[in-house]
Amino acid sequence: MLSRSAENLFWLSRYMERAEATARLIEMGRRMAMLPSLGTQDDWLSVVRASGSAAFLPEGETANEASVIDLLLLREDNPSSIRSSLSRARANAKSVRTAMTRQMWETLNDGWRMLDGLDGAGAVRDLSAHLDWVATLTATFRGAAEASMLRDDRYDFLRLGGYVERADMTLRLLDVKYYVLLPETEVIGGGRDHHQWTSVLGALSGMRAFHHLYKGDFSPWKITDFVILNSAFPRSLAFSYQQIVEHLNNLAARYDAESPCARTAWDALMRISRIGAGEIFSTGLHEFVINAISVNNRLSEEIAETYHFQGH
Repeated sequence: MLSRSAENLFWLSRYMERAEATARLIEMGRRMAMLPSLGTQDDWLSVVRASGSAAFLPEGETANEASVIDLLLLREDNPSSIRSSLSRARANAKSVRTAMTRQMWETLNDGWRMLDGLDGAGAVRDLSAHLDWVATLTATFRGAAEASMLRDDRYDFLRLGGYVERADMTLRLLDVKYYVLLPETEVIGGGRDHHQWTSVLGALSGMRAFHHLYKGDFSPWKITDFVILNSAFPRSLAFSYQQIVEHLNNLAARYDAESPCARTAWDALMRISRIGAGEIFSTGLHEFVINAISVNNRLSEEIAETYHFQGH
């Protein structure tokens, strides 16, 4: 397979996953800000910081619902925005049109202009509908890929990109807690703390699964265990790295080559499997998250180097 095609598939999947994760971040900020007597501008600022978009917020501009929705939903110049992610996903898809199935292409091509002509006021007014549309589009695209792609190297590169991005965005969603609440150690366990932690679960569509495993214990330690360490939850860091390792092993076997990226992914998975939630909190949740994001970034760079991506 041509390295350029592999790169396009890898980044197509990353951008689709990013669009969905950014929608989840916006929804999380909205839930936190709507809580009576709990929402503050810090809630929205935390979403901007966690998305990695703080540099795109104009100096002196307040991080409120309208400004953050514009920044993360509509701004074309912000690579983390939903509009930018879907536009870049389609550009990558066009480059590998023959490597995709008809169902995948039609799903992406039919809906990508949905945000064209949408202004800030319309985005705020119909925010739930637009976020639901993003979730439906990305889920339909993944479903089309799962149902129609051959399980060959094209599939491995596509899914690999998706799980690298999912690991990154799951960590960023969790880090919203650091920016909003964790410095206020005296209120951990209080009402604000409880609502913020359950907002993390809601943003990851994990409320029901969490309750099935942990019942009514919504302690920070249990939620961190679920989001980072529980390999049965499909949006956890552990699950994402299990899938990353699997797809890298498939590619190594197909190309008969060992690579640093496979070792980096395996080492990260082993660390996740050996650490406990208590240890994460004792060393610092934010510090763990920042380190894990750094490892994930290095992994992405090593994948690009191993398979001769041109740069993205």
